[in-house]
Amino acid sequence: MIELSPRYNPKEVEEKWLAVWKKDNVFHAVPNPKKKPFTVVIPPPNVTGILHMGHALNNTLQDILVRYKRMNGFEALWMVGTDHAGIATQNVVEKEISKQGLKRQDLGREEFLKRLWAWKENYGNTIIHQLERLGSSCDWPRSRFTMDDAYSEAVKEVFVRLYEKDLIYQGDRIINWCPRCQTALSDEEAEHQDKAGKLYHIKYPLKGKSDEFVIVATTRPETMLGDTAVAVNPNDERYTSLIGQTLILPLINREVKIIADDFVSAEFGSGAVKVTPAHDPNDFAMGQRHKLEFINILHPDAVLNENAGKFKGLDRFAGRKAVVAELEALGLLVKVEEHRHAVGHCYRCSTVVEPYLSKQWFVRMEPLARPALAAVKSGRLRIHPERWEKVYLNWMENIRDWCISRQIWWGHRIPVWYCASGCKPIVSRTTPTQCPQCKGEQLKQDEDVLDTWFSSWLWPFATLGWPKENPDLKYFYPTQALFTASEIIFFWVARMVMAGYEFMGDAPFSDVYIHGTVRDAKGRKMSKSLGNALDPLEIIDEYGADALRFSLIINSGQDIFISKEKFEIGRNFANKIWNASRLIFMNVQDVDIKNTNDLDFNSLDLPSKWIVAQLHTTIEKVGESIEKYRYSEAETLVQEFFWGNFCDWYLEIIKSQWADEKIQKVVVHVLERSLRMMHPFLPFVTEEIYSKLNAGQGSLSRASWPQVRREYVQDESRQQMQTLIDVIGSIRNVRAQWNIKPNETVDCIFDLSDQSLAELFKSQFSKL
Repeated sequence: MIELSPRYNPKEVEEKWLAVWKKDNVFHAVPNPKKKPFTVVIPPPNVTGILHMGHALNNTLQDILVRYKRMNGFEALWMVGTDHAGIATQNVVEKEISKQGLKRQDLGREEFLKRLWAWKENYGNTIIHQLERLGSSCDWPRSRFTMDDAYSEAVKEVFVRLYEKDLIYQGDRIINWCPRCQTALSDEEAEHQDKAGKLYHIKYPLKGKSDEFVIVATTRPETMLGDTAVAVNPNDERYTSLIGQTLILPLINREVKIIADDFVSAEFGSGAVKVTPAHDPNDFAMGQRHKLEFINILHPDAVLNENAGKFKGLDRFAGRKAVVAELEALGLLVKVEEHRHAVGHCYRCSTVVEPYLSKQWFVRMEPLARPALAAVKSGRLRIHPERWEKVYLNWMENIRDWCISRQIWWGHRIPVWYCASGCKPIVSRTTPTQCPQCKGEQLKQDEDVLDTWFSSWLWPFATLGWPKENPDLKYFYPTQALFTASEIIFFWVARMVMAGYEFMGDAPFSDVYIHGTVRDAKGRKMSKSLGNALDPLEIIDEYGADALRFSLIINSGQDIFISKEKFEIGRNFANKIWNASRLIFMNVQDVDIKNTNDLDFNSLDLPSKWIVAQLHTTIEKVGESIEKYRYSEAETLVQEFFWGNFCDWYLEIIKSQWADEKIQKVVVHVLERSLRMMHPFLPFVTEEIYSKLNAGQGSLSRASWPQVRREYVQDESRQQMQTLIDVIGSIRNVRAQWNIKPNETVDCIFDLSDQSLAELFKSQFSKL
């Protein structure tokens, strides 16, 4: 007799199988010409990260598909790794050294980077270990880091190639600047939030006419100190006669012209707008069109500089108050209105970003976007659910150049060197020793590093050894499916597609699955700041990893509404699987699993035909649901079959027939295939039970997906049994409604005028 302990102990089972899987390296994939490859790349978590419910959801979804494909005979590679997370990681270490009263500048670049690498070695793999506890079947020995030496070579190669094709350039542009992190951000990194603000209406006097004014409206009055024009719409009759005239900029007394530009909306504010080319992207464009002066009024920390006149030294917000107070004192403030508007915030520290004129490195995106746009339109790349296609296409069709330089120290240093003689910048894959133009040897590398996303957009092929040709790259690329959240469609997904076409000639994957957001029971997004976040590791400790995985997925939909109590769903199901298996092991003697492959189906009684037919139908439907990314549906099918059909009905029906060899064979047939079918969802409990049932035959993780036997999918037996189940269910409902005790019998009268129904009842009710 096979023995299982009376109670399922998830902690004990999980520790056991995590060790076995790691020791035997069961998830390792190698190029195999006899198999088709199936590759999934993990969205690399930040080295600063710790596991949260979003990670748990994302990685469980990936694991279900990877395990399913591995069981279906594919050489399945789940590529794992971490992202260096430039700004986030630097912020962590800067906070650490600040406790010692130090800034990174006090240490110098070299010493500060040593501290960063030391921190990474100590803490950078925390989330990888946590993903292991979740049961993720990643190819752990292949784990990559975006600043590995080989990966860094790929990053440099990409920069140089794009530069050589004139797709990377350096220029003075308005960028999003974070005064706290003191670095540029891409448009996608400046998250816009609707905020309550004010609209200030200010008088700008006409030169030589102290009693005549043009009124401008602005939400950022402090930036008026950098104005170099006032613009009106050329068709606005209110201002036609004033175009070309001169105004006196209040507080600074600089002369500025009134210009006409089609960009200006006659309906906004007064119809006249201040033009600050160094502090607004639209004003920057007008400044270029009209050849205006560009005046920067801010230091990098958002403190007003010498160009701000008497307001020099004030923080931008303190400067705003001071400017408004001065305007009011001079009688130049007409009115102040409440005004809601979108304000950009740093995606890492939530500081209000500042539009800022700066020399930065950019990627020309429009040429790269063309094939990536066509990929979705043609169906080469499919996005699930389909509604996200519109979001992807809209961004691609309106794409802007990407600011890729960052003024931090942690990251890939830009591979550009400058000659002391002022020659053309040197862009090189290797460190140059002299200037190719003047042969001078006084060279200095660009201080900036590349945007973190500039390395992660190479993830699907750089993790496989690109740019070197090798068997892994040839066999495992392109990958098949990508799982991610909607917020990084632009940061990562779209850019990976562009990089795939540019450097590999093909899309990096065929399917993108955008999963929902994990929310609490009230529908609020889980976050530490709200205090409603659930720690996945605490859930695993209390309920088990299988319970966490199963509960998350069965509750998933557009968004996932979860509370701690809902993890009881997965725990209860894992316990049901355990208890049902224990019951079977206690009653089945010496049944060889191999002998259960072929059943004498026609000789079976109706309940046995029904359960076998239900099993094979469910196997087929579960496979279809997984293939179509309908994971909640797949889990529901699994639970309804195993708990509902098999445990609640079949095992109850046959409880007095355990001695029957045919019954034993059916039970083992169903259990063994159910364990394989359930394994992608609940890997630990199924692995433990399978190891007992199929001793010495290898890990369930490497077993095959149960084959559907068409000859067992019999509709007649399923329909007949369902009729009986419906009748019994109706009788039970009546008993419950009338509070009839279990030991009390009742007489039932049936209309058996239908001959086939009469025969069914007569042949089966005595058995049920």
